[in-house]
Amino acid sequence: MSPALERILTPSVNRPPRLEPAEATPPRVLRARREEALNVFVIFTSVDVTLQALKEAGNLAHQLNGRIMLVAPQVVPYPLPLTSPPVLLDWNERRLRVIANQSAVETIVRIYLCRDRWQALERLLRPHSVVVVGGPKRWWPTRESRLASRLRRAGHQVILTETE
Repeated sequence: MSPALERILTPSVNRPPRLEPAEATPPRVLRARREEALNVFVIFTSVDVTLQALKEAGNLAHQLNGRIMLVAPQVVPYPLPLTSPPVLLDWNERRLRVIANQSAVETIVRIYLCRDRWQALERLLRPHSVVVVGGPKRWWPTRESRLASRLRRAGHQVILTETE
């Protein structure tokens, strides 16, 4: 099952790419390098923990000269058509754009309307992806820690950032 809608928000223009100047490298080579850049995926869970996960991912992406892909799978319940979610898409876009602007590294936001969150993530993530998931710090298993465990079992490199 594929997501019905994939909305990609362009990265903020105030963050220049960290590649060599265009006059030193042909544009075709720059595009190829940008496509090969390491993507650090951050899964949106809630605002507070996602901000903490973005900070962790920003440090990692900066060290690895990569970029952040903020992924927000939005589950649409079955009584509703897949193209009309219960939460307005424009409102989610604005909220996620504000969250992405908190990052010091180039951040691309992807919103997916789907019926099943896990299936959408399976289709999106390539094998052995670097994924950062934020969650609350609890002694019992949380939804976020179960997601992180499931992603690890699927073969991804997962960092779980827990906040109080």
